[in-house]
Amino acid sequence: MKKTLRLILGDQLNQKHSWFKEVNHDILYVMMEMRQETDYVTHHIQKVVAFFSAMRAFKIEMQEKGHQFLYLGINDANNKQSLKENIKRIIEERNIEHFEYLLPDEYRLDEQLKALCDEITISSSSVDTEHFLTQRNDIATFFKGKKQFLMENFYRKMRKDHDILMEGKEPVGGKWNFDHDNRNKYKGEVPIPPAYSYKNDVSEVISDIKKANIKTIGFVDAENFHWPIDRKQALQFARYFCRELLPHFGTYQDAMHTEEKFLFHSRISFALNSKLIGPKELVEKIIEAWKENQDKINIAQVEGYIRQVIGWREYMRGIYWAKMPDYAEKNFFEHDRKLPDFYWTGETKMRCMEKSIKQSLSEAYAHHIQRLMVTGNFALLNMTDPDEVDQWYLGIYIDAIEWVEITNTRGMSQFADGGIVGSKPYLSSANYMHKMSNYCTNCHYDHKKKTGDRACPFNSLYWNFYDNHRDKLAKNQRIAMMYRTWDKKSAQEKEELLKQADYYLTHVNEL
Repeated sequence: MKKTLRLILGDQLNQKHSWFKEVNHDILYVMMEMRQETDYVTHHIQKVVAFFSAMRAFKIEMQEKGHQFLYLGINDANNKQSLKENIKRIIEERNIEHFEYLLPDEYRLDEQLKALCDEITISSSSVDTEHFLTQRNDIATFFKGKKQFLMENFYRKMRKDHDILMEGKEPVGGKWNFDHDNRNKYKGEVPIPPAYSYKNDVSEVISDIKKANIKTIGFVDAENFHWPIDRKQALQFARYFCRELLPHFGTYQDAMHTEEKFLFHSRISFALNSKLIGPKELVEKIIEAWKENQDKINIAQVEGYIRQVIGWREYMRGIYWAKMPDYAEKNFFEHDRKLPDFYWTGETKMRCMEKSIKQSLSEAYAHHIQRLMVTGNFALLNMTDPDEVDQWYLGIYIDAIEWVEITNTRGMSQFADGGIVGSKPYLSSANYMHKMSNYCTNCHYDHKKKTGDRACPFNSLYWNFYDNHRDKLAKNQRIAMMYRTWDKKSAQEKEELLKQADYYLTHVNEL
């Protein structure tokens, strides 16, 4: 009988962890597919498939290296579908003397494992996942005493601490941030390389999911699952990105296009969040590619990507651990409306929403601007209950794990945290959509019209939002100009805008 039991969760697939440096036959690793994880929100079918597939592949690779594994499939008869109950049963049946686990990245799982360790009679301990560049509490310590946590300050500290894109004490290129150079609309100026993909056959996994009667959303191709599901595939995705996409990534990272789902994005977030690949090694590959191809890749492309990995990603994780569990209850605007029905179908006459939502349903993917400035923007203008928004984002995207989803959604997208993450609400009228995409072309609605027949809903809802929340936002210096503009409008124009917005809110499921 194995004496030590080690738990590996579905987003802890780090082959380079020190646990695996040596083979010890007195250690039993356990992995579990559980209803507790598939059912806490309604997930996209591709998300469930990706995690189950990656977990199974990880188990096989580690077994081939000599490590001992116990794997509970979703339909195994002795699977109690509960983390605590499964661990308790295994400890009892196998006479386990010590239990170890990797620190979870989700608060609910952290609480479950702490409670479990209090209940079991054997010794237990936890270790770091050895994935992130920061510790859980680093952000809380860095911003101690501050009301707002400015990401830019943290990002600069990360660059300095890890000597990334630095020349001594100064940033490479003379600037810390090239975001201003990375806001171009894509008009076909440069060809977009084919999306890198695999033809993974996941029909067995899908069969198991259907047999378990797990409720999911979205669509999946059982014989051509294109997401990376093991470390080798994740590394190939990274190499392809560096070679083919990085030269134009930054320039068009905020662009949206009706015919281009992925543009120059790496689509490596699932592999990163499940720890098939690490942030430090990914950054090293980006920098190496840049140094070898400086005639093709400029600093703006590189900095834009690295900022997302070592800046935004680590920052959001730090906010999560600094503010949970209260963060999940924050609702600064006291919004309580339902998420419109078309978020689950994509059936809407708003072309930007239709394209972004249908893409999300078909690919379990949308890039950050589609999430923030299209679907998130409309949810905010609709004054949607942030609980509803959280559940949708957490379920529909393949890379969505609560630590990164809730801070982006409830924080940045919905401003439900009242300004911890962002200094102002991220919302816009149709003007932004037209500026950054071709979505407005041939749309049922006219992006130029604010009121009247076929006026774009984003326009009147935009001003309605500011009017509704003046008491909470008027003193915010970053949006003072919006209120000055609003105040200059005539009483009649204000009335028409608010009337238009009220009609759209009342008939939101007909838009």
